[in-house]
Amino acid sequence: MLSRRDFLAKGSAFCAITVYAPGTLGAQSKILTPATPFIKEINSICEMCSTRCPITVESRLDKLFIRGNLNAKSFGGKVCARGTSGSKLLYDPHRLVKPIKRTGPRGSGQWQEIEWEEAYQLIADNLNQVRDQYGPEAIAVSSKSGSLSNHAFHFGKAIGTPNIFSHGSTCPISYAVAARVMFGNELKLDLENSKYILNFGHNLYEGVNMSMTRALLAAQEKGTVKVVVFEPRLSVMADKADEWHAIKPGTDIAVVLALSHVLIEEQLYDKSFVQQYVSGFEDFSASMAQYSPEWASEVCGISAGDIRRIARELAAAAPAAIADHGHRCTFTPEEFDLRRGIYAINVLLGNIERKGGVYFAKNSKLYNKLAGKVVAPSLEKIKVEGLPTPVLPRIDLADPQFKYAAKAGGLYHSIIPAALLQHPYAIKAWVMSRSNPMQTVTDRSQVQKAFEAMDFVVACDVYISESAAYADVVLPESTYLERDEDISDYSAKNPAYALRQRVTDTIGDTRPSWQIFKEMADAMSLGHYFPWRDISDYQQRQVKTNPELLSQLKGDGFLSFGVPLLMREPEMVAKFCQNYPNALPVSERGDYGHQLQFMTPSGKIELSSPSIEKIAPGRSVIRYRPVVLKQRGELYFIQGKSALHTNAATQNIPLLYDLQPDNPVWIHPDTAAELGINDGEAIFITSLVGEEQGTAKVTPGIRKDTVFAHMGFGSKNQELTRAFGKGVHCGALLPHATAAITGSNIHTTGVTIRPV
Repeated sequence: MLSRRDFLAKGSAFCAITVYAPGTLGAQSKILTPATPFIKEINSICEMCSTRCPITVESRLDKLFIRGNLNAKSFGGKVCARGTSGSKLLYDPHRLVKPIKRTGPRGSGQWQEIEWEEAYQLIADNLNQVRDQYGPEAIAVSSKSGSLSNHAFHFGKAIGTPNIFSHGSTCPISYAVAARVMFGNELKLDLENSKYILNFGHNLYEGVNMSMTRALLAAQEKGTVKVVVFEPRLSVMADKADEWHAIKPGTDIAVVLALSHVLIEEQLYDKSFVQQYVSGFEDFSASMAQYSPEWASEVCGISAGDIRRIARELAAAAPAAIADHGHRCTFTPEEFDLRRGIYAINVLLGNIERKGGVYFAKNSKLYNKLAGKVVAPSLEKIKVEGLPTPVLPRIDLADPQFKYAAKAGGLYHSIIPAALLQHPYAIKAWVMSRSNPMQTVTDRSQVQKAFEAMDFVVACDVYISESAAYADVVLPESTYLERDEDISDYSAKNPAYALRQRVTDTIGDTRPSWQIFKEMADAMSLGHYFPWRDISDYQQRQVKTNPELLSQLKGDGFLSFGVPLLMREPEMVAKFCQNYPNALPVSERGDYGHQLQFMTPSGKIELSSPSIEKIAPGRSVIRYRPVVLKQRGELYFIQGKSALHTNAATQNIPLLYDLQPDNPVWIHPDTAAELGINDGEAIFITSLVGEEQGTAKVTPGIRKDTVFAHMGFGSKNQELTRAFGKGVHCGALLPHATAAITGSNIHTTGVTIRPV
């Protein structure tokens, strides 16, 4: 028999009681709602994912309604599910609205609210102590890429540390490094006008990029394009394709090389383009000779007949044909040659600067030069004199092969051995801005140990994220709806700019990142490196020679200048010249192909790279190198993006959490039957470095030797009350491995699965 006291004691364990951490909106005595007694519209930029779509926000009856900015034509005046949920982030009682400091062990969840002045003084005292004792290079600064990073990175430069990192090595760095090595710059895709698209796991219907996704959708709705997808699971992208080939994880490069083999062997490539624009073709051709479709079929399981047919179809559709270089898709340690191989297919098709192919963004400088007049205003680069010169090299340059990666955001995960092993030297303090390495960097247990080894950690975020939970001080950044920012360059086929503007009053005691890092610098007596008074002054400096640009952007939010231009497309060049009578003379072919420049050592597209040979002997030419991604008896474990979430950044947002609270693990029915697992059943998934509990999703839409989960779930900090413990934490299962040259984290490993 239970007494009343016993009953109440036991019953309380089943009551869902939300306890808000100090510093969160729910912990304040009153949840503030900005008052908007009248209807108003402001144009701005979304930040619910890294695409940063131009938006229009309507304030009405104390509510915000978010839609796409109609001025941004390629975005279609639309936003995705994440974009519409921005107001849910704004009003979420779990978001941080007051500075907090740690009062217990790291990760204990023990916090105390403090004022900004105390927070800045704590930061200044501790960072100055680390700098004085170990040198400025002992402080690492990391930030999510994009407009957020500008001021954080400038803060790192003011300190004098070389160790400044973006999130790139956990996401898009592979294709960026490959593009810079081969072309000297990154490429964009003209999906809407393409007749044939090869896709290697770039899931634009789940990892939504509004402009690119709409372009692909438009092409498919017209019925003028064939889409062929190579991916281990039936993603939404694969489901919408004309062909889906369930390729073995990590073997995409075999198909890529075999396609080049056929294009060269059967003389299907654009010989005149290669002769005019390409360096190293002979070495590349000799390397491709060994990679026949029959060889590739043995490696990846795709039939030789299909590979030959696809190569011929690609050539027939060229130049309006694309091999998509992908985004967040680090499949193997040979990621560099995989991305170079994909770019090489585009080179052989001769689709550079052609309709339906790939192209370089036309910034104002290039566009105005070609037009022979100022069509688009230019932004001034804000230079600050006297910034300290780092004494030691970056920690990720201990290995010279990562030279290009260091320039593209660096090896984020190199902070871990520097903290734990002092390799190549010690990192003692870490300043993070909207960055969550506990989720995105492989082998979470080692990331946690690195945090625990630090003398001091600062996090700037909108939530107490899984990484912020291990900080000494957490600073509350204003949401994107509450802050003004720098002018951003959105150039594509013609120059374009966009502006993020505050659309509502600030809730709580939060501050924008530009202000946070300026005031942190002031506290460290480094304020002279931040000579602008505020963001308005910063913007004025950006438009110094074109002051009217800022007022136009404040009204329209997004501005596009001129007509679209592809430099090797005669019809587009003719229209360009009609618009601008003083335009530079065209070539005999009627295009600007002779004006096309590649910022490489040779000045051409480099299918063989002498500069890579210097830092990584034997890697100048693209080759196949076998890799082992799992052991016998294991299943391949792969991950991907969700259309409803931006990795771990949105897991706690009420609306998006309700739509997708966790990430069930996809398992093929035959594999599930062998393991005695039923659909919806609880499972353990175990790797070399960790074990997670999740739920099985039994589906024929995946290979029998592979399991899949959306990334960004399974948070292990209780401050994120909704997301805490929901789903599988992918980073806890991924052992640390680094791709050659690009330095990216590898997101494929082997796992075993058993029922709970």
